[in-house]
Amino acid sequence: MSTHEDYLREAVELAAANVAQGGRPYGAVLVRDGAVIARAANGIHLTNDPTDHAELRALREAGQALGTPKLEGAVMYASGRPCPMCHAAMRLAGIREGYFANSAETAAGFGLLGAEIYAELCRPLDEQPMRLVHLDVPDAAEPYAAFRARHPAKS
Repeated sequence: MSTHEDYLREAVELAAANVAQGGRPYGAVLVRDGAVIARAANGIHLTNDPTDHAELRALREAGQALGTPKLEGAVMYASGRPCPMCHAAMRLAGIREGYFANSAETAAGFGLLGAEIYAELCRPLDEQPMRLVHLDVPDAAEPYAAFRARHPAKS
């Protein structure tokens, strides 16, 4: 039976192999019920897609393999602290537990994404370095209403 440390070691090994191939030092292993359902490394160097993170690749692979976007009961193991995008995607997939081997502070010490982005995203929108503005557009909520009509709330 593998331990949290075993899965984290595997994620770190994926990250190291990815660096050797010209990629970034990030790997992820997704486990459910003691079985690995996905393994992935950051693919930005291959795709030029800034969202091609190891955790997102693992989520996509698992969703396709299992035929569902809902991954409740799965545990994410990442070589580094998942960025806010990956953290949010894990939550959207229903993942409630994850472990990481390197902190954002450690990553920042090597010139990688650091802890400052987490702090920035906690500030009010008008205080963040990226401008994001809410504009009220008439009837903008219509797609939401159509979705609700097709998918009534479960009680």
